[in-house]
Amino acid sequence: MQAAVEESLTRLGADYIDLYYLHYDDPEVPVAEQVETFEKLVEAGKIRAIGLSNFTPERMREWFELADTKPVALQVQYSLLHRAEFEQSFLPLAREYNAATFSYFALASGMLTGKYRKAEDLDGVKRQDMTSGYVSAEAFHVVDELVAVAEEVGAAPTTVGLAWQLARGVTAPIASVSKVSQLDALMAAPKLELSEAQLDRLTQASAHFA
Repeated sequence: MQAAVEESLTRLGADYIDLYYLHYDDPEVPVAEQVETFEKLVEAGKIRAIGLSNFTPERMREWFELADTKPVALQVQYSLLHRAEFEQSFLPLAREYNAATFSYFALASGMLTGKYRKAEDLDGVKRQDMTSGYVSAEAFHVVDELVAVAEEVGAAPTTVGLAWQLARGVTAPIASVSKVSQLDALMAAPKLELSEAQLDRLTQASAHFA
């Protein structure tokens, strides 16, 4: 790990890394051993802060309990179509230790953009392989409600889906675009304030995934 950090610093032409994500856990390596390695990197001034991603909640909690330098960020899958693990395990852990949360697949690989209202809409599209795991009657029910709320507030479904996450405790959702013109919908999310009734409608519509 130390060699990887040194290589990153060389490529970046930097003396230290502000936030270093341990993006994948190695379940074969004890958490205590990983913590010790990162503590040394922090003490050496190579890393300022640590983030964790793709750990089980149990191993993530173990890290928090063992480390002197607590992780400041958790990167976890979360969306209207993937709620349970984040809400039941990761968000409470983040709040307990005052860590920021960053949700990946925040738009469920495009399912929450409002473009796909039925399974046939996905036929032949580039993202079909990525979205196929989300296809279900329950998922399309969520999309329908998302589009309905978006029409009410005059915003893109993308904006509404991300605004719901921000209202639920996510620090910053992670979402990508394929066109520059799509950026506006992402950037509008922090400014959109949904009513409690609208938030509740989305929460109830996606209860199957909670």
